Amino acid sequence: MRILLIEDDTVLGAAVRDQIAGDGQSVDWVTRLDEGGDALAGAGYDLILLDLMLPDGRGVGFLRALRARGDVTPVIILTALDQVSDRIEGLNAGADDYLVKPFDLAELSARIGSVARRYSGNPNPILTHGGLEIDIAARRISRSGSPVQLTAREWALFEAFLTRPGQLLSKAQLEEKLYAFDTEVESNTIEVHVSRLRKKLGAGIIQTERGLGYRLGPA
Repeated sequence: MRILLIEDDTVLGAAVRDQIAGDGQSVDWVTRLDEGGDALAGAGYDLILLDLMLPDGRGVGFLRALRARGDVTPVIILTALDQVSDRIEGLNAGADDYLVKPFDLAELSARIGSVARRYSGNPNPILTHGGLEIDIAARRISRSGSPVQLTAREWALFEAFLTRPGQLLSKAQLEEKLYAFDTEVESNTIEVHVSRLRKKLGAGIIQTERGLGYRLGPA
């Protein structure tokens, strides 16, 4: 997934960014609402993590404007505002979840996964695909009963296919899901990860449409 983090606390922002990157996801971090708007205008995001109190305004207003123009990108609010009224306001503005600071980073990862599953149309954390059993929440995969170890990047790439079964994904789309704006990506990075997934999960797990991209195939 590609995630936009809008958070002005530099210590928390760095911790959240590192947690997301450690999960193998791509994250762009900005500290102002106007920067968040610019980021959304320039890239497609799968999820937004939004602080409510920012130097140039309140996140609730930003969220209401987002929903008013028809943007359905899932949003998790991250805030120190812990009153019930604050939560109600955030959820009524269109947030999908609300996490009060301070929070455990592992819980944040779980909340991100939960929201992503709901939006992909399959909230069940346990999936089967051919001979594969996939525990999305725990990030565990077994093939014919034997556990398979994936790196964070391999998992993030595989998850991108799982959440879009049958959909053709271009190399550029996959790079965008895995890497942030300021990351240099080698030209064969996606090919290398796809090759490793095929070795671990089955030769047909990812199909290549030459010159177009990749799609999820049979396990």
